[in-house]
Amino acid sequence: MTGGEMNVFLSKKTILPAMTGLLLATGGCVGSFDPQTDATSPLAPRIQELVDANRDYPRWADFPAEPTDLPQPAQVAANVSALGVQSGALASQVAGIDWVLDSDPTAFVESINRRFDPARMAPIGAQTPEQVEAFAESLRRRAAAPPPIDRPRS
Repeated sequence: MTGGEMNVFLSKKTILPAMTGLLLATGGCVGSFDPQTDATSPLAPRIQELVDANRDYPRWADFPAEPTDLPQPAQVAANVSALGVQSGALASQVAGIDWVLDSDPTAFVESINRRFDPARMAPIGAQTPEQVEAFAESLRRRAAAPPPIDRPRS
């Protein structure tokens, strides 16, 4: 017997006990789908009142009505074909664009770098220690808390 034949034979032998066990397990829960309210509970009258009031909910009248302004199938088909035509036109327009990113990458990077002012893009480490300390001091002055507000005493 091959491995596949053994698995089929094994599954045939286990299906019947598994189904029997599943039916017994779910059959034991049948009583829990129709619970009864404990009549001795102080909330029993209110619970029963809510259950009785909502026993027939939802009703068909509570569902929204069927929409009446739907397009006809021919109109939907025409819209789909129009979208297909527009998609083809867009694809031809995109194919006609002269993309600049497929050129030499180093030339592209150099053109980007020429757009920036090198003095403004210099790293902070290029400053002198005195400039760094002056900048830190200006930040400390800006970070000082304002004087407290005088509050009237009651």
